Amino acid sequence: MLFLVNNYLIFWKGWPGLWNFFAHHELFGISALRIPLSPDAQILGWIQTIILILLILVIILFVLKTPIRTLSEDSRIFTRFAAYLTRACFWAVFIVGCVDIVISFLRLEDLLSPMFGKVMAVELGRSVFRGTYVHYPLIILSFVIAFFVRGLGFTWLALLVVIAEFQIVISRFVYSYEQAFMGDLVRMWYAALFLFASSYALVTEGHVRVDVLYSRFKTKTKALSNAIGCVILGAPLCLVILTTGMWGKANSLNSPLLSFEVYQQGFGMYTKYLMVGFLVVFAVCMLVQFMGYFLNSTAELIEGQMNSDQKLKNNP
Repeated sequence: MLFLVNNYLIFWKGWPGLWNFFAHHELFGISALRIPLSPDAQILGWIQTIILILLILVIILFVLKTPIRTLSEDSRIFTRFAAYLTRACFWAVFIVGCVDIVISFLRLEDLLSPMFGKVMAVELGRSVFRGTYVHYPLIILSFVIAFFVRGLGFTWLALLVVIAEFQIVISRFVYSYEQAFMGDLVRMWYAALFLFASSYALVTEGHVRVDVLYSRFKTKTKALSNAIGCVILGAPLCLVILTTGMWGKANSLNSPLLSFEVYQQGFGMYTKYLMVGFLVVFAVCMLVQFMGYFLNSTAELIEGQMNSDQKLKNNP
């Protein structure tokens, strides 16, 4: 999450970032910048550095203040957080999808001007305006809804995809009416269904496991293999997605998000950049869940070892 916040401050708000700030002062052996930072940028760099130091201190203090907290409890916190992100993203794609398809329909049929005026009709035809003043507020609203609504709503996305596809069939073959935004809605919800549900399927053993030896393992061996898999395979995959896609302004994830990239049809939904963001959500949710899974597996290993030691102590 710190990486995402830092990425937002650097590429969306123009903050210098720790690397440029350290390079400006030639710290840690980093080569000096060709163009020194402005005084305002230096202030922002100091703020970023202080915030990072404070966060590290808060984490250390939290660990010291909660010595009796078990790994299983920490694992459940990670799982609940991943579930919250998933719920929030479900509500986001549901609400944004419904609102954006209505706007796209009204724009295609030239109904925006009579309803909202010519100026607003033109602005709603710009992806930057629609994303900033329509999509983003709805996404914030979705996170609020997800905080109070505890159900894992993404399971309903399967039904929504079927409904969206069904209305295409009805409108095409009954009314001979089909537009690009109708297919865009199906793709948006279909992508969200598989990417958002991945972290939930991980913790509930819903993923298809290539099971040759795992089922024959003992409980301790299963926990060990899960822990190693999370650290060696799972977490690095998520980190690769985030770093390669968001390390620079022109990278594969940052570029569409910054430019509010849309489809080339012209009158489709303005949600292509959000579908790029689905990969960010996927990587973050999976990373959080992998860490929760790792902590849970480690707890099983420790508890298993403690139980074995206790048995040996009771039966010398």
